Amino acid sequence: MLAIYSRYVNQPLTTRVRSDYSYTCILCYPTGAFMDIQSSIEQLNHPRREKRLEALCRLSSGLKTGKIEAPPAGEEVNNHIHTIYSFSPYSPAKAVWMSYTSGLRTAGIMDHDSISGAEEFIEAGERIGLATTIGVECRCDFSSTALAGRRINNPDQFSNAYIALHGIPHTQIETVTAYFRPYLKARNQRNRLMVESLNAVVVDPNLVLDFDRDVLPLSMYHEGGSITERHILFALANRLILRFGKGSALLTFFQEQLGLDISDQVRDHLLDSANPYYPYDLLGALKSELVSTFYVDASEECPDVREALAFCDRIGAISAYAYLGDIKESVTGDKKAQAFEDGYLEELFEVLSELGFQAVTYMPTRNAPEQLQRVQSLCRKHSLFEISGVDINSPRQSFSCPEIRQDQFHHLIDSTWALIGHELEATRDLGKGMFRQEAMAKYPRLEERVEAYQRIGRDYGSGLNSSIG
Repeated sequence: MLAIYSRYVNQPLTTRVRSDYSYTCILCYPTGAFMDIQSSIEQLNHPRREKRLEALCRLSSGLKTGKIEAPPAGEEVNNHIHTIYSFSPYSPAKAVWMSYTSGLRTAGIMDHDSISGAEEFIEAGERIGLATTIGVECRCDFSSTALAGRRINNPDQFSNAYIALHGIPHTQIETVTAYFRPYLKARNQRNRLMVESLNAVVVDPNLVLDFDRDVLPLSMYHEGGSITERHILFALANRLILRFGKGSALLTFFQEQLGLDISDQVRDHLLDSANPYYPYDLLGALKSELVSTFYVDASEECPDVREALAFCDRIGAISAYAYLGDIKESVTGDKKAQAFEDGYLEELFEVLSELGFQAVTYMPTRNAPEQLQRVQSLCRKHSLFEISGVDINSPRQSFSCPEIRQDQFHHLIDSTWALIGHELEATRDLGKGMFRQEAMAKYPRLEERVEAYQRIGRDYGSGLNSSIG
C-alpha cells in the first residue's frame, strides 16, 4: 500500500520509491529534507528511549506542518505487536510509526512477560495521533485443570498455554513489572540451560553460543525486557551467517548437517543472498525445525493459570486465552504442521469459562475462516469478548490486517475500540472497567458493554486524530 508521502511546495523535487519493511514509501523531497526524514525514521530504533521519542516528535511535526502527508485513513486495527522488549525488529516508537504508516487506526503492544515498552508505546501513540492499547503475553501452567497432558496452544510443551492480559490500566504498569520480574529471572536460568543444550546439538565449535556474549546483548533485559527462544536462535542465525555466509553453503549445513527440512519458499529466501530479511527468515526456519531438539520445559517461570487470572483481575486487565488452532502450513514460516486445540475445542471453552477467562484473542490472518467460525460461535455461547491481533515479530510481516474488513471479522474493530475504552476508564478508576461489577450491572449483555465502551474509545481516538490533522 502507499503508506506515506513527503510533500514540499515550491521547491526543487527529487522522487524516489523504496520499500521499508511492510509498507511502500513514496516521497517527493529536496535531497536534504529526505535525508532528515530518513534519519528520523532510523532514529526510531535508537538504543535510548528519549532519542526514539525525539525522532517521533520530528516526524509528528512534519505531519502537522504538511511536510509529511498522512497516510490514507483506514479502519484496520492490531492488538498484538511485539517490540524489542520481547523479540522484534521494532522499538515501541518504531512499532507505532509502522502501525501509523500502514494505515492502522489503533495499535496494541503485546510483549512476552514484560510491560517495559508500554509507556513509550503510549507516549508514541499520543505524539503521532494513534490510539493505543497495552498488554502482556505469558505462559501459564494448566496442569491443575482438565487440560492437563494436552497440547494446548504451546508448540513446545504440554499442559502449558499462552494467555494475554489485555487493556492493562496505566496505573498498574509498575505492579505488572514487579509481578513478572521473578519470572524473567527464572526464565533466564532456563535460557542458559537451553543454550548449553543447543550447543550440544549443533556440535560445530565455530557455532558455539555463549549466553552472556551472544544472546543477552540481543535483548532489552537490562530495561526489563524478556529473553525468549527467538533470541537464542537469532544468535545462532547470526553465527551461521558469519560462518557460512548467505546462500548455498549455509543451506547445505542446515539440511545435511543439522538434518532439518524447510519449505520451498523458505529455501528460496535462504538462497537469495540479497534478501534484506535473511537473518529473520533463517530464524523462522530454525524455530520451526530446531526448537524441539534443545527445548527445556518451563516450570518456575509459568504461574498457575488460576493465579495468573487472579492477578489479572486485581490489576483490572482483561484476561484472554490466545487461540492458536491446528496448523497445516505456517503463514510466518516459524511453526511446523501440528494439531492444537481444534480436536477438543468445545471442551477447551468449557474449561476457559469455568476458570473465569473474559476473552479470547485470535488472528484472522493465521487461521482458516472455518476454524474461526467455530471459535466465534463458542465465544458467543460462553459470552467471551473477542479480541484480534496480528503477531508482529519479524520485518517480513505486514502490520495491516485487511481480513478484518470482511463481514466475518468486522465486529473486531468495535471490540478494539471497546478495549481502548476499557483501558481508559480503568486507568481513571479500576472500578470502571468493562468487566467490573458496575459496568456488568449497567450493561448485563456483553454486546451492550462493547457498544458503550467502544464509544468511549472512538471519542478518544477522534481527539487524537484532530490533534495531528
